[in-house]
Amino acid sequence: MAAERESPLLADVRFVDFEVLEDGKNVFASPVSTLESSPSSPEPASLPAEDLSTNSNGPKPAEVMPDDDREDLFAEATEEVSLDSPERDPVLSLEPTPAVTPVTPTTLVAPRMESKSVTAPVIFDRSREEIEEEANGDLLDIEINVSDPEKVGDGMNAYMAYRVTTKTSLSMFHRNEFSVKRRFSDFLGLHSKLATKYMHIGYIVPPAPEKSIVGMTKVKVGKEDSSSAEFVEKRRAALERYLQRTVKHPTLLQDPDLRQFLESSELPRAVNTQALSGAGILRMVNKAADAVNKMTIKMNESDAWFEEKQQQFENLDQQLRKLHASVEALVCHRKELSANTAAFAKSAAMLGNSEDHTALSRALSQLAEVEEKIDQLHQEQAFADFYVFSELLGDYIRLIAAVKGVFDHRMKCWQKWQDAQVTLQKKREAEAKLQLANRPDKLQQAKDDLREWETKVQQGEKDFEHISKTIREEVQRFERERVKDFKTVIIKYLESLVQTQQQLIKYWEAFLPEAKSIA
Repeated sequence: MAAERESPLLADVRFVDFEVLEDGKNVFASPVSTLESSPSSPEPASLPAEDLSTNSNGPKPAEVMPDDDREDLFAEATEEVSLDSPERDPVLSLEPTPAVTPVTPTTLVAPRMESKSVTAPVIFDRSREEIEEEANGDLLDIEINVSDPEKVGDGMNAYMAYRVTTKTSLSMFHRNEFSVKRRFSDFLGLHSKLATKYMHIGYIVPPAPEKSIVGMTKVKVGKEDSSSAEFVEKRRAALERYLQRTVKHPTLLQDPDLRQFLESSELPRAVNTQALSGAGILRMVNKAADAVNKMTIKMNESDAWFEEKQQQFENLDQQLRKLHASVEALVCHRKELSANTAAFAKSAAMLGNSEDHTALSRALSQLAEVEEKIDQLHQEQAFADFYVFSELLGDYIRLIAAVKGVFDHRMKCWQKWQDAQVTLQKKREAEAKLQLANRPDKLQQAKDDLREWETKVQQGEKDFEHISKTIREEVQRFERERVKDFKTVIIKYLESLVQTQQQLIKYWEAFLPEAKSIA
């Protein structure tokens, strides 16, 4: 009887296939879809989940999610399976964020999925979502301004304090708008904390502005001149750009040290940030040691993507440095042109005052006025050359150094993994010798050491895979930001050039009738 009941089912199935062929529909229709539509199929949710474990683009069952949210949740599930490693351990010791992927129940049902979404850090999942939003143009709603530089104290103990104002609608902050006072060493301390936490696991931390002992010494001793004012403004703008780039990074934005820096009225004093100090000298020694290690460690790169990107950043660094030097020379040229134009205007005015011919005297006086206006235009254009274009190039030269830094950390991680493998091999050989020598008193210790180093080798492989994935994602985010920044700055720079040239034409067209009226 059971066989008789099963026969119509088989006949129905064949008849369905026959109808597909007759109607000219897709012959390769997914069997999973057929099973889903069949009311007799047991546990429909487990089959698509298992399909996801082998193919991140597998179908989503209707029972797992509502129809109106099907597309968004499907994208998150695809992203989670493709990015997260089933063997990844939590690396960051930060506060967990409330982001929860809605496919967790499905992944727990499917045995082949293991626990991908459970073992991964929650902050990493939220960061990937925010990066995806940023790539789609949904930028984080936070604006930071650095203003009101103020000298505090006298003599060599004096320092500059800056007002950091934050405007945001993000719920992680207590208020929508707030401001704090920060000194330069506070910015350096923030960068040091972020770099210590994130660079060794592959995150690109924007570098803080460079120190200037000469420029700050002039400010401390109270030397009031144009160079001191220019130094203070240059540093203020650099600090503002540094904070803006830092809060653009979705992972760094969630860091408690960054939020404390932006919100807390009282901040612990940053230490070991002086250039001429024991810590500063130690940093120089460590940099020299790292440079020696880079020359001695030869990594057998098996990933063509990393090899290509390393060469690309080397070439980009060289070209940016050349362009930066050219723009710096252009700024000097415009400043020199401004000074020469001012001298020309002064000489034309003196000549007009000494001229007896009335029309000629008036024309020379007006020529002097035009040249004074042009002098001001040259100064403004030199200002735009420096603060709009040159500073962007300088920032990206330092950013590329940060990118190279995470590549170096990946190489160190690989070297640590290789060293663990070499030690593990030695431990295995030692255990084999003890077994041959029949030394049970030391064999147990050898077995314990062997298990310990096997664990270290596995952890080293996990760390290397994790930092490699993170660097890939960080480089992609870096490239998107670089294109946006250069597009914005180039447009702004060209608009300033066009405006300057249009103003020049207006000045000369207004003066031309006066020159023609000389009789």
